[in-house]
Amino acid sequence: MFTIDLILKYTPMPLSVQRQDQEGAESLYREISEAMNSGNPKVLEVVCDGKIEKRLKIATSELVAVQMSQKGPAGGDRQPGFFVATADS
Repeated sequence: MFTIDLILKYTPMPLSVQRQDQEGAESLYREISEAMNSGNPKVLEVVCDGKIEKRLKIATSELVAVQMSQKGPAGGDRQPGFFVATADS
């Protein structure tokens, strides 16, 4: 199972949708990334594979970041997110 997290402006929690396979997850990730890079605001609708009734419509102008992570044994125990290493002085 793959999770795509969408980070919106002024929203502390990400919106998440799931895809069953890697190909579907990468396709959605690319679609969202291209919409963010286009500079033309539009509305995207995404549907969660895990819960068919879960649908999101997102204004691309409000997207700050998108992240794809794998859930389950192949994904390991790592939490999705970004890591910043700092050196102690």
